[in-house]
Amino acid sequence: MVDRALSIGILEGDDIGLEVVPETIKVMRAAAAKVALAVDWHPVPIGKKALDELGNTLPPGTLEKLDTLDGWVLGPIGHQAYPKNNPNSINPHPILRRHYDLFANIRPSKSYPGVPCLYKDVDLIIVRENNEGFPPDRNVHLGYGEFRPSPDMTIGIRVITRQGSQKVARAAFDIARTRRRKIVTAVHKDTVFKLACGMFAEECRKVAMEYPDVAFNEVLVDTMAAKLIMKPQQFDVIVTTNTFGDILSDAASALVGGLGLAPGLSAGPARAMAQATHGSAPDIAGKGIANPYAMIMSGQMLMAWLGRKHNVPAALKAAELMEQAVENVVKAGKVLTGDMGGKATTREMGDAIVAEVGRL
Repeated sequence: MVDRALSIGILEGDDIGLEVVPETIKVMRAAAAKVALAVDWHPVPIGKKALDELGNTLPPGTLEKLDTLDGWVLGPIGHQAYPKNNPNSINPHPILRRHYDLFANIRPSKSYPGVPCLYKDVDLIIVRENNEGFPPDRNVHLGYGEFRPSPDMTIGIRVITRQGSQKVARAAFDIARTRRRKIVTAVHKDTVFKLACGMFAEECRKVAMEYPDVAFNEVLVDTMAAKLIMKPQQFDVIVTTNTFGDILSDAASALVGGLGLAPGLSAGPARAMAQATHGSAPDIAGKGIANPYAMIMSGQMLMAWLGRKHNVPAALKAAELMEQAVENVVKAGKVLTGDMGGKATTREMGDAIVAEVGRL
């Protein structure tokens, strides 16, 4: 158990991150105050704002500061709009994930009564391996995982390791143990990718033997796409490789109302990073209409992770308050953003959740 205040970083990111991250911190502060949880908050520069003010999207000192923190809230990064051919204009995502070994990307999808969605009673979590696979910006130590040996040929590398597969599988089983249904589904394509997906599947099966209290099954990724669309309610915890998980989690979010309802947490051995699944949405930035749900619930996931990691009951209680407050506001349906069927602004929805924390 920590005998000090928890230290949490605030990295607003780009575009709507400047709107949804402040609402997230506002809710986290309210929940922490309600349970007398001591938290030290640390703004940390990152993204386009840092580039404009400090000359770098990941300024010197940012990683050093994060090294001193227990976890942080990272807003969406709009790296596609960063200036090209500028060595100081880099995408910070893969650097943060690899530097802190944030190997498990945890992405829940849950439907709520009254919120427009394709399916009712969906409550699943996709646990995606975060630092291997196909993404060329994180699957090699030096260089780049895609290259073009001739004008008409491009080669991409996919990396799967036993260690990486074991770690993400174990994370999925640990999560399943905390849930009502206790089922893990491993998704792969070992019929075609016999060595790569085959290794991932082998390690999932090995880890499953350590959890006799958790049911285990396997589904090929193309079949999974169909099953997820036809009957998503049959799934509990899904564990899969990087790119498969990225695609399936976006699909799962669409089933319950869209990316505005898609929180996420990237977790490693020592630290965790709250980061919603959605992007920076520059088309609606500054309009005050961005849905803060995904970012707030990402903050809730971080608070719960910190409570478990450091054995801080007050953090777990704060996370419970946040979850209940969000659920109450969503179910009431009176103060929701437009994508959820309401007319509220980003700030109004954040204020309503803060007020609900106070009432609980």
